Amino acid sequence: MTTRSCPCGRPESYDVCCGRFHAGTAAAPTAEALMRSRYSAFVVGDAGYLLRTWHPGTRPGRLDLDPGTRWTGLEILGTTDGSAFHRTGTVTFRASYRGGSLHERSRFERVDGAWVYVDGDFPDE
Repeated sequence: MTTRSCPCGRPESYDVCCGRFHAGTAAAPTAEALMRSRYSAFVVGDAGYLLRTWHPGTRPGRLDLDPGTRWTGLEILGTTDGSAFHRTGTVTFRASYRGGSLHERSRFERVDGAWVYVDGDFPDE
């Protein structure tokens, strides 16, 4: 069991937080939880998880992660819908990396009961 803290910023260990989603032993219960787990997948280099949690209509055929990118933090700026009672949701976030940050409003949808990433845009700052 890994005791390192989860890259998504939650206080739990990686295994208890996003690691269980990556391992397939649990599914993200909300759009925000999926967003956090996808950020963590970028941090740990889990391209397979990113592809599995991407909407089939927008998913690329492959995903090549840049091993030189060092992600340094995630800040959730806002959410709309995306709970167990919704079919869609959005999460606006800022993901920091050495040398900059990415600000995105991501859209999520349920497919066969599971949350998946659809697409995102970059809101004006």
